[in-house]
Amino acid sequence: MSQMNQMNQMNYAHPGLMAAEAGTSERMAFIRRTYIHLFGAIFIFTAIEALIFASGAAASIAQALMGSWLIVIIAFIGVSFLANWWATRDTSPALQYAGLGIFIVVEAIIFLPLLYLAVARGGGIDVIVSAGSVTAILCGFVTIFVFVTKKDFSFMGWALRLCMFGAIILAVLGIIFGWALGAWFSGLMIVLGLGYLLYETSNVLHRYRTNQHVAASLALFASVMLVFYYVLRLFMSRD
Repeated sequence: MSQMNQMNQMNYAHPGLMAAEAGTSERMAFIRRTYIHLFGAIFIFTAIEALIFASGAAASIAQALMGSWLIVIIAFIGVSFLANWWATRDTSPALQYAGLGIFIVVEAIIFLPLLYLAVARGGGIDVIVSAGSVTAILCGFVTIFVFVTKKDFSFMGWALRLCMFGAIILAVLGIIFGWALGAWFSGLMIVLGLGYLLYETSNVLHRYRTNQHVAASLALFASVMLVFYYVLRLFMSRD
């Protein structure tokens, strides 16, 4: 085995310190890397959506997916759940990047029908921008709250998972039996998404190791996208 491979194995066998236990400079570097990856993921997601619309393929893809709303909604909630699960696993950096990349692409596909409907309506771009702005404000407030209070909200994990499971069941039953999951459901999902963001931001400060910035950014991205999806749905339900 080469010396380089031995060094890689040693680095993986001795993971970074918990962020809460690391020195100030190392902890701040971890937080900076995490949020750089988060903003990078948002940028790539936006670029993928722009390319799909610019290519002219948005209509056909969106219409195909709109014929399977049950699959789309379950996939969106399920992928968000799996992303948070993946983020807590001890995986190599390569797998973490692969997971983040796959998740961004899946999110872009899942969002497409909703974005297409928004654009197809009059003033659709304004609705998307408004929903994005509200999402940024809500997520920014939650993030600042955690960083200011420095409280550990890891105790919320099981409650959030149970709520997510309940949301999936409710979405399935709603589509099967024709229940109208209107603005009230979107509101509950926004609260759930913000709860996940509160939980994951707390984990950035207390639970993640300093070499898990990719996994941490994936979990934060999943929470932000969950909030954005249902804020946009809520805005569109008002039209």
